[in-house]
Amino acid sequence: MSKLIACAIISLFAANIAFAQTPAAQTKPAPAAVAKPAASDCASKALSKEGKPLAGAAKASFMKKCEAEAKGGAGAGSGCAEKAIGKDGKPLAGAAKASFMKKCEANAKAGK
Repeated sequence: MSKLIACAIISLFAANIAFAQTPAAQTKPAPAAVAKPAASDCASKALSKEGKPLAGAAKASFMKKCEAEAKGGAGAGSGCAEKAIGKDGKPLAGAAKASFMKKCEANAKAGK
């Protein structure tokens, strides 16, 4: 029994050492990421709900929207997304969110 416990402790120690070490390549930013921060940031965010990279029309649409928001368009700075909260305190979704965002952005443009 004591050999089993000792073996388990040694295995945990070895696993801890293996996971604690990180390659040096991951700690330095890639030169391409420094050259175009908005584009690479959008490219890194272009993931599906399952965490897989987007492709085709879905990726093109996402990149267009992301780059427009990065430049300050499409409701950026109006704070509408942060205000889209329901009466129960949960974020709005679907048609309710779309309606709220449309109204909020129209009011923001009229107030400017």
